[in-house]
Amino acid sequence: MARMSQNSEPDDEAYEYIFKIVLLGDAGVGKSNLVYRFTKNSFNIGSKSTIAVEFSTKTVQLDDNKFCKAQIWDTSGQERYRSIASSYYRGAVGALVCYDISSRKSFENVTSWIKGFGEYADEDCLIMVVGTKMDLEDQREVPQQEGLEFARENGIAFIETSAKDATGVDTAFSRIVQEIYKLQVKRQALEADRVTNIRNVKGQTINLSAVDENMDEEQIEEERRRRRGCCG
Repeated sequence: MARMSQNSEPDDEAYEYIFKIVLLGDAGVGKSNLVYRFTKNSFNIGSKSTIAVEFSTKTVQLDDNKFCKAQIWDTSGQERYRSIASSYYRGAVGALVCYDISSRKSFENVTSWIKGFGEYADEDCLIMVVGTKMDLEDQREVPQQEGLEFARENGIAFIETSAKDATGVDTAFSRIVQEIYKLQVKRQALEADRVTNIRNVKGQTINLSAVDENMDEEQIEEERRRRRGCCG
């Protein structure tokens, strides 16, 4: 069962959107410390492995001065909790798939994490690959360029971070939140266009929101002309 983290913010802050974001990756890659740095601006050197799922929130200001509440689900990377954690993927609009730059195995497992997530998440859910523990540069096993090329090949975003010294952490979360917001705005605009395709012609109501959703603009216009003819 998910546990309510102590990093959660009070609910009295103004926000207009709620975005569910999940963190995935092998045990020990530093997911919990990424969340702790982002939500509390602190680093917990003695953090323990997550059991199943932990939940935190943070209110984020968007580009147009609106606010969203980021619901952050920190899932366990341990195999025994995998089936429990995966049940929390549903409804996510974003995912940070993490690996430790000092652990090649954790990087090699990124593909399977993305694949497993894709079985539950919506097709247009945004994914960012996050290399953690940049402060362990002297122990690096995964070159930054390799992580970047992997992300490019898969058409997803990429960033390296360090929860210990705060490098890139706010940027990682802010970037995915902003991209989710842009996608939400685009969806809303498309839905608004569909709903407003209602016209009154000689006392008759033509509701174009009922047309085939696969129609393009030219087909919709043709349907409008046809219905006007029927009503004339």
